[in-house]
Amino acid sequence: MGDVVSSVNRTDDPIVCYSPTMITTNGIWQGDNPLDYSLPLFILQLTLVVVITRLLVFILKPLRQPRVISEILGGILLGPSVLGQNLHWANTIFPLRSVMVLETMANVGLLYFLFLVGVEMDITVIWKTGKKAIAIAISGMILPFIIGCAFSLILGHEDKQLNQGTYVLFLGVALSVTAFPVLARILAELKLLNTELGRMAMSSALINDMCAWILLAVAIALAENESSSLASLWVILSSAAFVAVCIFVVRPIISWMVRRTPEGETFSEFYICLILTGVMISGFVTDAIGTHSVFGAFIFGLVIPNGQLGVTLIEKLEDFVSGLLLPLFFAISGLKTDVTKINGALTWGALFLVIVLACAGKIAGTLVVALFYQMPLREGTVLGLLMNTKGLVEMIVLNVGKDQHVRRIMFTCSVAEVLDDETFAIMVIVALAMTSIISPIVTHTYKPARRFIPYKRRTIERLKPDGELRMLACIHTPRNVPTIINLLEASHPSKKSPICIYVLHLVELTGRASAMLIVHNTRKSGRPALNRTQAQSDHIINAFENYEQHATCVTVQPLTAISPYSTMHEDISSLAEDKRVAFIIIPFHKQQTVDGGMEATNPAFRAVNQNVLANAPCSVGILVDRGLNGSTRLAASQVSHHIVVLFFGGPDDREALSYAGRMSEHPGICLTVMRFIPGDDIVESTVQPSNDPNDPRILTVVTDSDREKQLDEEFINDFRMKISNDESVVYAEKTVNNGEETVAVIRSIESIHDLFIVGRGQGMISPLTAGLTDWSECPELGAIGDMLASSDFAATVSVLVIQQYVGVGPQEEGVGSPDSPAPPVDQYNSFQQVNRRTPRGSNIYSP
Repeated sequence: MGDVVSSVNRTDDPIVCYSPTMITTNGIWQGDNPLDYSLPLFILQLTLVVVITRLLVFILKPLRQPRVISEILGGILLGPSVLGQNLHWANTIFPLRSVMVLETMANVGLLYFLFLVGVEMDITVIWKTGKKAIAIAISGMILPFIIGCAFSLILGHEDKQLNQGTYVLFLGVALSVTAFPVLARILAELKLLNTELGRMAMSSALINDMCAWILLAVAIALAENESSSLASLWVILSSAAFVAVCIFVVRPIISWMVRRTPEGETFSEFYICLILTGVMISGFVTDAIGTHSVFGAFIFGLVIPNGQLGVTLIEKLEDFVSGLLLPLFFAISGLKTDVTKINGALTWGALFLVIVLACAGKIAGTLVVALFYQMPLREGTVLGLLMNTKGLVEMIVLNVGKDQHVRRIMFTCSVAEVLDDETFAIMVIVALAMTSIISPIVTHTYKPARRFIPYKRRTIERLKPDGELRMLACIHTPRNVPTIINLLEASHPSKKSPICIYVLHLVELTGRASAMLIVHNTRKSGRPALNRTQAQSDHIINAFENYEQHATCVTVQPLTAISPYSTMHEDISSLAEDKRVAFIIIPFHKQQTVDGGMEATNPAFRAVNQNVLANAPCSVGILVDRGLNGSTRLAASQVSHHIVVLFFGGPDDREALSYAGRMSEHPGICLTVMRFIPGDDIVESTVQPSNDPNDPRILTVVTDSDREKQLDEEFINDFRMKISNDESVVYAEKTVNNGEETVAVIRSIESIHDLFIVGRGQGMISPLTAGLTDWSECPELGAIGDMLASSDFAATVSVLVIQQYVGVGPQEEGVGSPDSPAPPVDQYNSFQQVNRRTPRGSNIYSP
């Protein structure tokens, strides 16, 4: 009997003794080592994981690597592969006794992250993606399954306890899964998110993700090796029953909670707490019936109705869970990954073979369907490459397979446990390699066919009087909307010259999945938003669509740009050129406060504005919003604005006056044009010699050059002829000698005006504005624009600072109008846009 007991209790695994009293330390002053206690040790481990992960994110950012790569690499660095090689480090920072606490917290983080993934996922999108996306997703999964099956049969499968079908399922899911959030991030970084290829990849990945979850649940259910297949059947039936309860019992209860909460009010803390508790209960139930706890949390998240409840849950949980707890899961995966266990050239060769076969299988499966649907060969190959993106689900599959003691035997080895570690390390490296190569390969091999659309009407000044005015209105937040709508209505859309407005909602690309799901705008109108980003986008779109319904001769096309702020100007410029826009309106980075001051909302907005000014393919206007009549909806007959144009001369001022001239045709607009003319006393200071080559007074000759004077005079004369019979337009000339007199004249203007329109005056240093730039806060607005936008100026007057597009260099002569046939595309291969002032004496633009 004693022999039986001893044989039952004997184990080769290390035994960890746990003391419940060793949780918190009494302090180092009493001789305690904090690392001997579980709580201080856990805090140190969590800090190390987050710091190393964030450091790797920063290092790998120039290589356009998704965050999941940094998180997995961070875990590998901390694990036995690198730092764990030092036994003192491993036993001090990650001792065996701490693994239970660490893994428990990692699984709690994973539980809530998968709940959030379920909340954010709109399952109805799958039914709207079309046959092509479904076929691509399924074919991209079938071939890796076949390759995995063949691979296992060739290398032999020696574990008699493990069902061959279960082995193939785990291997197939691990090789064939596509990470939807990671793919979305990669597509956005590569500027492919809004292309046809990007939309197809996103739709296919979403379907692939759902299939992977179903297959994972089946694989876990079949991983019952000690009893008959009846246990597996009970697991599958119980899981199906759990899904049915969630759909037919839990969802109606949560919908009742939503109905009980009045629209616009926050949800009760009790309801939120109840739902968060429900996540843990779901995880417990699915773990108890034999599937993984994350499956229950994911299903529970899926049944949460879209709308404000989902937005609230995401806001409360996402940053904490994905930023702090989720990296723990990847750290645990890294701690289980021991690259040193991969021994021998044969093993490394097999690793290379797995990577090549897995990639080739995905690409081939996707390419077959792509060619069937007559997609180009290159696009089909790139789509297959993108579908190789791995991420969280892959790591969950591998961890579940290891935790379930599923030995996916791929190589011959005498010790089964070592083989498990070796296989796990191989599959983690496969996931890393397949995901990390995607961005560099796609960047260098796939360049979307860029159509350089030739068009001449890049400025309002050159627009035909009876031509369509195309404008691009950029929006950061819904707060920008009312003033921009009023400005657009004041722009006088008419049958003779209608306005086409492209409304571009600018969304920062972050690591958060919630920002990514906005690309799925295929949902029915009236459906609740999936997250706050989409809710804002809906508000913006609804406001402009409502404006389109009430206005005449106006067409509105809403669009969304999801991009890092550092490259957002590329999206704006690209869209402006594709749509042949003549004028871009972008909000100023400061907004008015209650006391009339101006405060910056987001410093990154300023960098976006500066980049747009430097790279835009057409004229640009920065709108300093101070309320423009303060109304959110005005009919055309109700518009009433008093507008002032300050004219100093130069291309930007001529563009400003061109736009104001168009606005003056509106019956509700009163326009005052104030031209500033240099006085007699200014001549001495202008021509006064200076020995300093950097003295700005030398450059004043450019402003007063004969060419600029001639253009200004011709333009003013034409404008005065047009308005000679228009009583709503007042033209006045003011003679000033210096910047002080200029400021005094501007401050004397009556306060009844509600909009100043001024030119930016880039490259034009005028003696009339001398001294104004010395204390400039925002040089991108120019001397006058910066003064008008400052806090100590009139608090009720909005300002529009305009920069005219001045040409693209030698190729400009061949540019055609929108109405003319386009010249051959080859002519624009060396097309380079430079929105800068040309050197003195060169042509500003061709006639």
